[in-house]
Amino acid sequence: MNKQKITISHGGGGRHTRDLIQNHFAKAFSNPFLEQMDDSAILEMGTGGGRFAFTTDSYVVKPVFFPGGNIGELAVFGTVNDLAVSGAKPLFLSAGFIIEEGFLIEDLDRIIDSMKKAAEKAGVLIVTGDTKVVEKGGADGVFINTSGVGAFPENRMEPEEVKQGDKIIVNGTMGDHGIAVMIARNEIKLQSRLESDTAPLNLLIMPLLEKFPGKIKFMRDITRGGLAMVLNEFCENRSYGVRILEKNIPINENVGAICEILGLDPLYTANEGKVMLVVDGDSAEAILNIMKTLPYGDNSAIIGELTQTGNSRVILKTKIGTGRIIDMPSGEQLPRIC
Repeated sequence: MNKQKITISHGGGGRHTRDLIQNHFAKAFSNPFLEQMDDSAILEMGTGGGRFAFTTDSYVVKPVFFPGGNIGELAVFGTVNDLAVSGAKPLFLSAGFIIEEGFLIEDLDRIIDSMKKAAEKAGVLIVTGDTKVVEKGGADGVFINTSGVGAFPENRMEPEEVKQGDKIIVNGTMGDHGIAVMIARNEIKLQSRLESDTAPLNLLIMPLLEKFPGKIKFMRDITRGGLAMVLNEFCENRSYGVRILEKNIPINENVGAICEILGLDPLYTANEGKVMLVVDGDSAEAILNIMKTLPYGDNSAIIGELTQTGNSRVILKTKIGTGRIIDMPSGEQLPRIC
């Protein structure tokens, strides 16, 4: 009997991850809150209690220290970002550690200090946690789980209002985190320093929601699977097509060069401080101009728009004018990226 087994691609954030979640976890744990299948569950506190967002994520990045950040900072910002893209203001986090026997306490203290500073920067509190130690070989240094709670302001996104002609905006260059981790993992030497883009996106998102109520219709942070995964998930769930322009997509020169040499695609490469927004078409330029004045928004760009319903494909218009279908990735190009 050929028994199926988990492969590394099941953790890559692409089609295999989605199939694993839908066919196993979601089927077993099915309930109205889980069936939203967003980065955060939207929950009700009861009569007069309001609504809040709740999310959780685990971090197994290898190596735990990489250019521009480490696993601790990543764990804080990653969970903050999952809350922020749901439209909620991040408030409280938990932090759970699984530590391998033999891990240096000096390194653990560096990670803890970076989490403290990251929480202060994002304006959240780490209010509870857990620590487990496993025998040598039972983990890879340290793994971290963070969960988060956020509250909704009065002005929320209206995803049901998306329509043809709405614009797609990203807040900066694609693929920075994935390539920075790959450089650290493989000890690639570069003349100019390339760093991860880990960042607390609530500092960008919350002011936008306040200034443009009802005009920002969908947001998703661009992590595993890259921009290609986010756009395909959006189209699949809403039956809209997307057309993006290659010439408008910001890509760091070093990232582009490394991807070209190694046969990688920046559109499928992970970020940890980037967000994709679908916004009202008539308000897109005004939103873009404000984004460029906010933290982590100076390289923002309008990269495309929603096309007709019933054609849920992502089409890239290349710099030479041809069209290319951007499919959903099967898995991450580089595993254990977050």
